[in-house]
Amino acid sequence: MHTLTGRVFAVIALCIIVLVPTSLSAHDDGQFGNSPLKAWFDRLASGKGLCCSFADGVSIQDVDWDTQGGRYRVRLKGQWFDVPDTALITEPNRFGPAVVWPYQDSEGVTQIRCFLPGAGA
Repeated sequence: MHTLTGRVFAVIALCIIVLVPTSLSAHDDGQFGNSPLKAWFDRLASGKGLCCSFADGVSIQDVDWDTQGGRYRVRLKGQWFDVPDTALITEPNRFGPAVVWPYQDSEGVTQIRCFLPGAGA
């Protein structure tokens, strides 16, 4: 029971950390509340766990993500970041554009929680 409680707490804590406003964070203004994709976004997960929801992710243009050396990378605030294999969402993209879930770790370094390649990738 303590392990389950600890995992639930960890997921909630991570979602709260991701929700802390930064210039990279999208703000949930309710525009996706009635979207038929909301439940799908809420269930998305990578090897790092749940991605939380689309409101926590950032939709990125095709010019801001690509592959290099067989790995995905994304451009955030003008800087390229390699996407860890464990952050890759492997199910088909029902949304279309690529979405990345960045966060700042305890040392202020940008990390990638989840990455959903654009449709057709």
